Amino acid sequence: MTMTIRFILTEYVGQAITHAVYDKLEDGTFVGWIPPCKGVIAFGATLRECEEALRSTLEDWILVGLKLRHPLPVIASIDLNKEPSYEPVGAV
Repeated sequence: MTMTIRFILTEYVGQAITHAVYDKLEDGTFVGWIPPCKGVIAFGATLRECEEALRSTLEDWILVGLKLRHPLPVIASIDLNKEPSYEPVGAV
């Protein structure tokens, strides 16, 4: 029997980041944001730094949203708003 392990938060972050939009600012730095995730925005001196900062901001935004029970957008059919379900110990 093969058991498939899913890392829901990792999948959610990976899918959300595909919606990222980046723009080069007049001073040569970059800004990035994720339209479905209201308020997730980051800046960086390089595009790579901006991407890394955006991923970090997204991760923090998700964790705060979960803790405070803010509604999070459903991305790629991943709904983090559902109450967790638990498998019986014998099933693990």
